[in-house]
Amino acid sequence: MSYTDMQNKKIHQGRNIKRFREMLGIKQEALAFELGDDWNQKKISLLEQKETVESDILAQVAQILKVPAEAIENFDEEQAVNIIANTFHEGSVANNSGYFNCTFNPLDKMVELYERMLEQQREMIEKLERLIEKRI
Repeated sequence: MSYTDMQNKKIHQGRNIKRFREMLGIKQEALAFELGDDWNQKKISLLEQKETVESDILAQVAQILKVPAEAIENFDEEQAVNIIANTFHEGSVANNSGYFNCTFNPLDKMVELYERMLEQQREMIEKLERLIEKRI
C-alpha cells in the first residue's frame, strides 16, 4: 500500500473507540453507563461498528476514555504498524529513519497510561459502590 493510499484510506472511528476502550479495560456496559440513560451495551456495540461517529458523541466518548477526540478520529492501526515495522528493524535507528523523531521516553508514556488506567478503575469502583448503595 502506497503512502497516498494510506492517506486516502478511511479511518474506522467505531473500531478505534473499541480499541481504546479495550486497551483501558473498560467494558461496553461501563461506557454505556457513563454516557447516560439512553445508552446500553447493545447501543455501544452498534456504535463501535460505525465507520464515522457523530462529533458530539465522539467528544463524549473521548472525554470518558480520557483520550483526545483526535486520537479516535485519526488513529490508523495499519499505518502505525507499518511505520513501526519500517522504523524498528534490526540495525535501524529511529531518529535516522525519516518517519518520526522520538522526543519522549516510551517507558514514561507506558507509566502514564498505566496510571490513567488505575485512576479510571478507581473511579469506576467508586461509581459502582455508589450505585450499590442506592439499591440497598
